[in-house]
Amino acid sequence: MKGNLSISHLSFLWIGIIGVLVFLGCQPSAPKLVGEPCKKSARRVSEFDSSSTYPTVVAALLASRFENLEELKKEINLFYTQDSSNFESDSTIHHKVVMLQCAGGGGVVSVLESGITQKEVAAVKNADLYDKLKFGISSPYSVANRESLQQVFLLARRRSNLFGEKDFAFYDLALAHTQNISTPELAYLTARDSSEKGYINSFNHITAQAFITTLYSRKLADFVADLHERYAMPELLTGEFTEDQLSHPDDNPVDNYVDMINNEWGQQLGLDLKKKYSINPATEWTPELLANYLNDLQEFYSWSFQVAFKPFRPDQEIVIRFSQKIMDVQSRKYLYER
Repeated sequence: MKGNLSISHLSFLWIGIIGVLVFLGCQPSAPKLVGEPCKKSARRVSEFDSSSTYPTVVAALLASRFENLEELKKEINLFYTQDSSNFESDSTIHHKVVMLQCAGGGGVVSVLESGITQKEVAAVKNADLYDKLKFGISSPYSVANRESLQQVFLLARRRSNLFGEKDFAFYDLALAHTQNISTPELAYLTARDSSEKGYINSFNHITAQAFITTLYSRKLADFVADLHERYAMPELLTGEFTEDQLSHPDDNPVDNYVDMINNEWGQQLGLDLKKKYSINPATEWTPELLANYLNDLQEFYSWSFQVAFKPFRPDQEIVIRFSQKIMDVQSRKYLYER
């Protein structure tokens, strides 16, 4: 089999990582649920006042509900840290941003640290063998997980040349969740809620991160998204934003920080559903299983956003085709296709 591969293992890596960056935003490197920090936090859910953007916030967030970073800080706690490299020959400053959201009796911690970026990965794609080996040494996790990264890329993008004209990806699942909202009068409180920065974006991050965590690991879900955030907005690590960044209607830190929190909830859901359905690499993803999985995600969305949804059905085209896509991708049938 290996002797017939059409592209090298290193090439899979660059293609897979870059493809994942297209659909998925930021992701912390050390996600976990928290209990005690939230109990001790000065910003417990029960203490949110009536002026809060989310007076009854319980979990996931909508970037469309926040006008600026100061409003977001009413819902989460932000901390920035830095330290110098331990190597005398390297004067690099290591930055880290930590976010704490307390919600629904618990909460999540999101961490983004200095590290390799999308730009570095893109540069290595066309680099010579020496630079590729150098990059592999600096990021051994990338090389060790190259096949999983390529599989995530296939699930994250529409690939009609491989899976047929009507191919579906993670983003299509997010659109389907949005179309399933059955209480629009409760859902769309602002004009931006129906934009790409509203429900679609939140569903995209949470749903994709849940699937990646269930199918592979929480660590892989962290890795593929951190690359993008470090490159797209390095200031996320320091909090030193320009006025233009803070006031930009689309590319501003509010969206990125909300995505980071939502990614955490997606990963936790991925772990919970993996356990609930005893999912492992040998699991058969039937339309029934996928419909149940998606409906469990919608139960979380309903809890978070206080809206209702129409359920997914096993006989829906998107459910049938995406369940088959998962099986095809995990069988490695298309892993080495260009």
